[in-house]
Amino acid sequence: MIYHSKMTQEDNFKNLCTLTTTVLGLHKDSLASKSRKQEFQVARMIASVIARSEYDINRSVIAKVINRDRTLIYHYEKKHNVNYATFPKYRDIFNKIHNAFITIEESKKTFNSIFKLRDHLRINNVVDSNKHQTIVRIKCGKVGLDVKLSYRDFSKQLEYIKEALNGYSYDLQIIAI
Repeated sequence: MIYHSKMTQEDNFKNLCTLTTTVLGLHKDSLASKSRKQEFQVARMIASVIARSEYDINRSVIAKVINRDRTLIYHYEKKHNVNYATFPKYRDIFNKIHNAFITIEESKKTFNSIFKLRDHLRINNVVDSNKHQTIVRIKCGKVGLDVKLSYRDFSKQLEYIKEALNGYSYDLQIIAI
């Protein structure tokens, strides 16, 4: 059974929210606030639309992070084209955040060989377990690698993996065997 890691999706969306608040000069957790001020609403809408279009992040994950209902994310997506075409402030902010997002994504590194990925993980204390019950499938660029983990060391090893791949473009899948 394969589980697409919602942890990675949530981490990616939180990073996108941080980028949005930084670019706009808002407080770090302001996208999850209950405020209906236009500056917060527009920022939430844009972060949600970018998350859906660029990362294909699950609407439930987005809603959880910004403390809103999942159906509101559908509304944000539906209204994006109209807002972009008719609302200059929305368009300007969207372009600003999207350009910053693309710049960061393009600067992320990948691996060109499985051996380099394996060595990089090994240097960062990621090791296979002899008695594994789960597999973490890592895809970094065109290279994929399975890390075999036991339930006992799963959480610690997952943190090592995330730490080792910070600054890299990667995706995780958790496979229960």
